[in-house]
Amino acid sequence: MSYLGVGVSPGNVPVYHVTNVRLVDRRVRVAELVLRCVICGLGVLAVVLVGTDTQVREIFSIRKKARFVDMKALVFLVIVNGIAAAYSLAQVLRCVVSMVRGNVLFSKPLAWAIFSVDQVMAYTTVSAVAAATQSATLAKWGQPELQWMKICNMYGKFCNQVGEGVASAILVSLSMVVLSCMSAFSLFRLYSGTKGRSRARW
Repeated sequence: MSYLGVGVSPGNVPVYHVTNVRLVDRRVRVAELVLRCVICGLGVLAVVLVGTDTQVREIFSIRKKARFVDMKALVFLVIVNGIAAAYSLAQVLRCVVSMVRGNVLFSKPLAWAIFSVDQVMAYTTVSAVAAATQSATLAKWGQPELQWMKICNMYGKFCNQVGEGVASAILVSLSMVVLSCMSAFSLFRLYSGTKGRSRARW
C-alpha cells in the first residue's frame, strides 16, 4: 500500500526477491556440484586412458614400444588432468558440506581463492588440450614437408586410445571454462550484495 499515493510500502517489497535469490543460489550450487563431478570423473578417465596406453610393434626384428611418455604433450595432459581431477574432488566435498549445512560457506577470501584457482585450472587444461591435439594431429597425418611420417599407421591402437583420452580432456577443459565463469559470478555477487545492503541502509 502506498503512502499518499507515492512509492510502495516497505512491507510489500522483499519477500519474492529473497525467494528468487535463494532459488538462484541453489541452482548455482547444484550446477557447480554437477560440473565438478563431471570434471573429476572425466579427468580420471583421461589420465587412465592416456597413462595406461601402450602398444608394441616389431619392425625388422626390433621391438618398439609406444608409450605416452614418448610425447611430452601427453605427459603434460596426464599431469594437468590428474591435478584437475584431484582439485575437483576437493571442491566436490566443499560443495556437499555447504549443501548439507544449508549455507554457501563463502567468505570473500575463500571466493577469491576458488575464483583464482578455477581460472588457473581453466587456462591450464585448455593449453594441455591444445598441445595434445597438435601432437595427435601430427601423429595422425604427419608432416610431409618435414618428412615426418604418420605414426598412427604403425600404432593404430595406441593412437585410438590416446584420441579417446584427448576427447575426455577436451570435455574437462570446456567444463572447467564454464566453472570458472560460475566462480566469477559467485565472487562478484558477494560485492553486489554488499552494495545492495549499503543502499538499503540509506
